Formats: sequence, C-alpha cells, structure tokens
Amino acid sequence: MPIDRRTLLAAGALAPLLGRTSSAEEPLLLRKIPSSGEALPAIGIGTSRRYEVEPTPEKIAPLREAVERFVALGGRVIDTAPSYGTAEDVLGQILPEGGLREKVFLASKVSERGKGAGLTQIERSFQRMKTDRIDLVAVHNLIDINTNLAILRELKRQGRIRYVGVTVWVDGQYPDLEAVMKRETLDFIQVNYAIDSRLAAERILPLARDRGMAVMINVPFGRDRLFGAVKGKPIPDWAAAFGCANWAQFFLKYVIADEAVTCPIPGMAKAAYVEENVGAARGRLPDASERKKMEAFIDAV
Repeated sequence: MPIDRRTLLAAGALAPLLGRTSSAEEPLLLRKIPSSGEALPAIGIGTSRRYEVEPTPEKIAPLREAVERFVALGGRVIDTAPSYGTAEDVLGQILPEGGLREKVFLASKVSERGKGAGLTQIERSFQRMKTDRIDLVAVHNLIDINTNLAILRELKRQGRIRYVGVTVWVDGQYPDLEAVMKRETLDFIQVNYAIDSRLAAERILPLARDRGMAVMINVPFGRDRLFGAVKGKPIPDWAAAFGCANWAQFFLKYVIADEAVTCPIPGMAKAAYVEENVGAARGRLPDASERKKMEAFIDAV
C-alpha cells in the first residue's frame, strides 16, 4: 500500500517541539561547487517518477506550482534525465514561462552507448527542455563512460553545458564510481545516500571532498522506504534542537549535514512538499553527535 506522506508529515509536525523550527524567512544554506566556487542552495528537486506524467495542462499544473514555489523560496537545482519518461518534456513546458529557466540550475544526463547515440540523446534533451544551455550533464550510471565524458567535455568547451559529472544510484556501483573519481576530473558526482543507507559516507563522500567534486544525493528518502519505517511515529522531541518540523526535514537535514554534500534532490511534485523539504536547508544542521543519535533512532525502528 502506498505511504500517505501527507499523513506522516502531519503526524510529525504534531510532535512536541522543544526548540525553534526554521523560519521561512531564513536564507537557504548554500554550498559551493568546488571546481568553480559557484554557490547553490543545499536542496534541489529530482524529477524521476514524480514528473513522468502526460504533458497536458491538467497534469502539469501541480508540477508547475511546485517549481514556481521552489524558486520563490530560493531553490535553484532541478535534476532530470532522458530516461525519466516525459520529465524533460514536462520541464520544457514549465521552465520557459515566468523567467524560470534563468533562475534554475538545470541538470540532465546522457545514457546512450556510442558517440552518435550520445550526441543525439543530448541534443534531444536541449529540444525537449526548450533551452540552449544545460548547466550540468552527467554520465548516467557510468554508461559508456569514456565516450560520454569526451562528448560532455567538448560540449562544455563549446559553452553549451557548464559542468560535467557522473551518476550512480545503488551501492553495487561504488567500486566503479570510485575508480572513475580517482582517474577523472569531474565537476559533480551523483550518488545514493540516506540515513538508513550510509555506505557512501565511508569512501565516496570523502573522496569527492578530496577530489574537489560537488555531490548531488539521490533517493534521500530511500524511495519512500524511510517514510514507511516511521509511519505512525512522532518525530523525537530532541530533533527540534536543529529545527525539524517534519520527518522529511529530519531525513534531509541528516544528509545535508555531511559537508561533502552539495544538495539532495528529493522528488517534489506538490507545492506543499516543497515547503516542507526546503525547510531542511534552513537553520542549524545536526552536529556529529546528533547525527549518531539520528542513526540510532532510525536503526531501531
């Protein structure tokens, strides 16, 4: 049965709060891209699944509202991929309006094999999203890594993309990711990391910090696995000390608190979810001892 995230978040918000939660007036925490020094807000939107809808006005309307609210609250990073169904088409309907494209750091991926197929896929991304520049394109799941990195570096040289990266999304890809990170100069990596899935913190995140690579975090909620684990449970009182008002903020603040992390990219298909998630990038983050306490709590549920 699907988890009713709204119910979970509401239940968490009713937990006794002994401290001050983050205010919507506080600026979002910024993290710098090591290769350039450009600062990005420490929270982004991921479009896998949530934005894979029929690109009709009715289906796009709540997604447009979510993106508009995200940008209004100071958010910038939106991550997508050609393999995410219609997500690029949907963004192509949303971003050209209201000056949104100029305010968004837009990231996509390449996942074809061979130079011709890779170039064709990237050109289609430009067309689908109705843009002449994509801020970041990453090699998705390390597919045909050498060929695709060469394509991306040429596009970067031409000024059509600004940053180059690679992505993975499961622990089993870490050995290959680590090898690529050691031999290549990359602006970004994208990796799975969550409070109940912490292997990336052992080698990948420290290596990214040492190699000067920005880090996007996918599936920070574990594909809703974490919401299932805490269903019916209130947020612990002590989480108020670092500004958690709901479970989403609890999970996201844990991830953002690792200084190697540039931004997690949870799915946000509703403006209400944007409000909740963006709050994780405001106020104080948990310190090392608090993060251990958070881990122990989740490990025990």
